[in-house]
Formats: sequence, C-alpha cells, structure tokens
Amino acid sequence: MGFSDQRFDVNLSILFTELPLLERPAAAAAAGFKAVELWWPWVETPTPERSELDALKQAIEDAGVQLVGLNFYAGQLPGPDRGALSIPGEESEKFRANVDVAADFAASLGCTALNALYGNRVDGVDPAAQDALALENLVLAARAADRVGAVLLVEALNAPESPRCPIVSAPKAIEVVDEVNEATGLGNAKFLMDLYHLSMNGEDLPQVIAAYADRTAHVQIADNPGRGAPGTGSLPLEDLLDQLRKAGYEGRVGLEYKPGDRPSHESFDWLPAGARG
Repeated sequence: MGFSDQRFDVNLSILFTELPLLERPAAAAAAGFKAVELWWPWVETPTPERSELDALKQAIEDAGVQLVGLNFYAGQLPGPDRGALSIPGEESEKFRANVDVAADFAASLGCTALNALYGNRVDGVDPAAQDALALENLVLAARAADRVGAVLLVEALNAPESPRCPIVSAPKAIEVVDEVNEATGLGNAKFLMDLYHLSMNGEDLPQVIAAYADRTAHVQIADNPGRGAPGTGSLPLEDLLDQLRKAGYEGRVGLEYKPGDRPSHESFDWLPAGARG
C-alpha cells in the first residue's frame, strides 16, 4: 500500500492560489490530478452573479477535472472566520442564502460532498443559542445536500489555530453529525476527517481512524508541524492513510496543504506522477 494506492484531489483554495481562480483547475490537471475541491470561492458574497458561477463551472469542465468537494459560504476564509452557520444575524442569513446556490452549483458538476463549517463563538451570545441556530442551519444544509444526492460534511478544526470554534475534536464533530441525522432522518451528515487538524489537537489518530472511519465521507491531509506537503513535518501520513484504507475508507484524500515558498506545481514531488489521477 502507500500513497500510490490512494485517490487524491487538490484543494484549489490553498494550492495554486498564485494563479487566478479560473486558471487553477487547468493547473491541477497539468500537474496530473483528475479531481479538485474548493472552499466557497466568493468570500464576499453567498450569491455571486450567474456569470461568475458559469465561468468557474466552465473552467472546471474545460480542465477535465471532477469537483469532489465544495464548502458552503463560510465568511472570510482564509481569514478570521471559521464558518457562518452558527453566527446570529447577517452571517447566518448569508449562509441560508447560499445553501441552495452551493448545492445547485455542486450538482451541476456532479459534486456529491458539501462541507458546512460551524463558525466561531460570539462574545455576548449564549453558546446554547448559537448551537440551536447551528442545528437549524445544518438541517437546512443537509436537506439541500440530500436534494442533489450529496452528503453534508461536518469538519473538526484545531483549537490552537481556531480557539473560538467549538468543533475542535473528532468526538465533537461526530456528536454534531449525530444531531443533524437525528433531526433530519436522512442519514446524510458525515464526518470530514482532516488529519492535520486532528493532529494539531493532539488526538490519537489511529484511534480516531478505528472509531470513525465508517462515519467518514471525506479525508483531508497536510503535514504537521507547518501544514506543508507530506514529508515536510513528522506525521506518518502514508501509514495513516493505509490504516484508513484497511478500516474501509474508499473515498478521496484532499490535499489541503500550503506549498511553501515555491510554486504549487513543485510541491507534489512526494507523489509519483502516475499516482495523482
């Protein structure tokens, strides 16, 4: 087993960002990849003009890559925000406005995984009220995802880098997954297992894999420390991905790492060209 036995995709919101958005799908294809994922690309608006949506769709189709994951609107990401769905007021309303837009865009490209980032705690707001709002919005997102044949992903971030986000452990993310599934009866809420975030939290990664591989619909990786490419830190990513395979995970692995001070296409030297598709 090893890296060559995995199916990888490239996150175009953290890799190839030295290029304009519409040039990134082709750059990923030129580097040998067949699949890509994205954070919500329009951080200022949950409802971009149809022309912008169509242009990105065309760029992905022209590049011949498959979109395999898309975030719902999550505020300023990268930036100070960690999601919008638990934030009372304008941000929550933006999330709701985005739900069907994101779901329909994903469906237009055959993408079947939509990631809903929870958001930070807000000073002066009861955490219980935020959690109630979050569940309400996650239910809306799960139903929209189900409408287009997609799963709703719930991701755990890491406490050192996201100290105001309450979803900073695998068990907490699974708790939210269970709450959403219980509320909807759909069963399409799943865990997004980001090995970088979980390692930053100090979690026992083999134990997390053993406990939650069957609840996991998508995996993302970066090395730690540094959030760089595999081999730049000390995480045994090859072994961990082998463990995931043995535990029954058959999905793709998103490359969500920083390329460092080199062009993104030079950051894939750890992965043989023949294993990128």
